[in-house]
Amino acid sequence: MACAALYFYRSGMTLWYGDAESHLNIARRIVDSRTPGISQLGTTWLPLPHLAMIPFVSHDDLWKTGLAGAIPSALAMALAGVFLFAAVRRIFSSAIGATAATTVFLLNPNTLYLGSIPMSEPYFYAALFALLYFTARFGDTKGWGALLGTALAAFAAALTRYEGWFLIPFVAIYVLVRGKGVSPRIFGTILFCLIAAIGPALWLGYNRWYFGDPLYFYRGPWSAAAIQGSAWYPGKGDWLVAVQYFFEAGKLLLGLPALILAAAGVVGAVALRATARRAIWPALLLALPPLFYFWTIHSSSTPIFVPTLWPHSFYNTRYAMAFLPIVALGVGAIARFGRIPAALAVLLAFSPVILHPTAHSITWQESDVNSRARREWTSRAVAFLGRQMGPNETVITNFSDMTAIYRTLGIALRLTLTGDNDAEFAMALSNPRVFLHTDWAIVTGGDEIQSVIDRARRFGPRYELKERVTVKGEPALEIYKRVEDPPELP
Repeated sequence: MACAALYFYRSGMTLWYGDAESHLNIARRIVDSRTPGISQLGTTWLPLPHLAMIPFVSHDDLWKTGLAGAIPSALAMALAGVFLFAAVRRIFSSAIGATAATTVFLLNPNTLYLGSIPMSEPYFYAALFALLYFTARFGDTKGWGALLGTALAAFAAALTRYEGWFLIPFVAIYVLVRGKGVSPRIFGTILFCLIAAIGPALWLGYNRWYFGDPLYFYRGPWSAAAIQGSAWYPGKGDWLVAVQYFFEAGKLLLGLPALILAAAGVVGAVALRATARRAIWPALLLALPPLFYFWTIHSSSTPIFVPTLWPHSFYNTRYAMAFLPIVALGVGAIARFGRIPAALAVLLAFSPVILHPTAHSITWQESDVNSRARREWTSRAVAFLGRQMGPNETVITNFSDMTAIYRTLGIALRLTLTGDNDAEFAMALSNPRVFLHTDWAIVTGGDEIQSVIDRARRFGPRYELKERVTVKGEPALEIYKRVEDPPELP
């Protein structure tokens, strides 16, 4: 993973995903903001990835280059590989099977990319495979150590991605069924639920405390439901189309041979009497994340667009990486029969990548296509501000994609005034004549700061348009400079 992270960093791809840029900057603003602290975690995205970046993002150079997010992601993906190897070896009692499964998982080009950038997937994979390992161990030993490991893995998953919440009741049922003795079994299940549920409880409490609504992440202005609105998309309310689009994304990411191997290996392991008891739970656990995405496409305003189906674009395609863990399990199930089956299974899983090396690097393609316009206006804004903006000058701006400008220039976020700065920002918006003191304003057409600057240009303080950046596919970016102090109040 270190080599992959270094490759993508040197290629300039570390922050092509808009989400990667945002994850990095959310972590940074916790320690560098006008109002630093836990409230800067924001909402919608769960907090564990951002918290994991804090030791790295505090260093200016690591933040500016994006390595502050790449390093912990690579460590998390490597940890995911360790837990996957340990889990498959325990499940099938086969080091060869474990090696094949880990190889298919870690060397997938999409894994290499997602594990090299500031995304939440590496942390979820680490938590998921830890959950797989500790539940398999608990099934063997019924020990309290394995139970505690299971609970902590579920807790970590629940603070990383929302499919982690989806896993908790299923794991609780597993613990209840596989526990030893009636009283210890019930007590162990309760203990698991108490520890695992701390994750969702913390997030609900955080949203209630800072935003006044425990479900703000679900129905607030930055939620998937608010962003998508009532707009129709393929699969919304239609199970067959939802399955079609998700499987198509899986084929593009992993290739049809890998999906066939997953089905053959898992079904074979479950059907064989010798392995059925040990394989049923791992197969169910690793099937749950894809089922979660079928559900969210159908019911929760989460579209997935792929270039091979209408509207022939990229959007959330990477979600189909949820298939990869069960593909790895299926390969491990086949590979346990010996070196030749292992080699054939790995070769078949990688055959699409071998034949078409770039065709299945879908996560890289998605990040490239969807960021071209954003990268262009960011670079043009950086070129202008790098010549014009003085040291320690301040700016009122939206957080969003524009933070890439300040990161690239190495401008501390405490010099920016954004909507995350609570009272100071609200006062500047309500009465710019009195409370707006920044040297610069950077706006996109129609946003709330544009309205404030229009008012300020009439009543003070006066801002003069210095640069307009227009790029096809993106809203115009306007850069204003304060040219005089606000007039004295009568």
